[in-house]
Amino acid sequence: MLSVITTDVERAADAIGAGGLVAVPTETVYGLAADARNAAAVRRIFDVKGRPGDHPLIVHLASAAEVDDWARDVSDAARRLVEAAWPGPLTVIVPRTDGVLDEVTGGRDTVGLRMPAHPLALDLIARAGAVAAPSANRFGSVSPTTAQHVLDDLGDRLDPARDVILDGGACPVGVESTIVDCAVDPPQILRAGGVPVEDVLALLGGGVAAASGPSRASGMLASHYAPRCAVRVVDNADDAVALRAGTPRSEVLDLTDDLARYARELYGRLRDADVRGVGTVIAVLPPPVGLGHAIRDRLTKASAPRP
Repeated sequence: MLSVITTDVERAADAIGAGGLVAVPTETVYGLAADARNAAAVRRIFDVKGRPGDHPLIVHLASAAEVDDWARDVSDAARRLVEAAWPGPLTVIVPRTDGVLDEVTGGRDTVGLRMPAHPLALDLIARAGAVAAPSANRFGSVSPTTAQHVLDDLGDRLDPARDVILDGGACPVGVESTIVDCAVDPPQILRAGGVPVEDVLALLGGGVAAASGPSRASGMLASHYAPRCAVRVVDNADDAVALRAGTPRSEVLDLTDDLARYARELYGRLRDADVRGVGTVIAVLPPPVGLGHAIRDRLTKASAPRP
């Protein structure tokens, strides 16, 4: 029987072309990709993940030159971000062209675009064309940063005859892309991610607003990125030790001395806690600088009351 996991990019590109799904490694997390022009394939992403149909997907491109195939009236702010941060963990939301599928945008008049900085992802997109992809996990749960994580989450929902998990090893950044809504003025940072907030502010001269209005991008729900175990967040190591003393089957997660490592290992640590039957992960929040913004966001949402 053909294995769903492969390192063969050509096989993965053929799967996309035939309307299948491919779990693709990026520098951030693994994404569940489909041909962004194939409505039936895109709908399967939502079915496999259990994702609400009104949650938009991000279109992943092989080149910044493709932006105008998907977007119209692209603002100077969006072009500045694309020029400075692509390829990389930054998504810009821009007004969509008429040909972009409603299935991709959740029916909105905007679309999220990104050019990943992972050689396998770029090779796949160059062969297969633009793909729409959210994270390759069940909706609301911990994002996957290895091929095994994808198999653990979605193995019983993928079809080995037409779907593929493209194994590119562990994701080097480990948290999702920063999302900046450039369809509004001033632009709004909707999600902190792999490009630090400070870098976005510097690139746009500080002309950026905090997120406001309804949820319109991945990761904006109050509860998200959640393992099966409980997550409690504290501000420092002393508070973590004190809380652990009164919390059975708990352990402390504190990598605040190395924010790049904290981001890279965060989701794997939460998944491992579930495997080992930990009852509560007590996570120390990093300072709100650099990648600390994204880590704080993920831990705060993982600890929120679950629907």
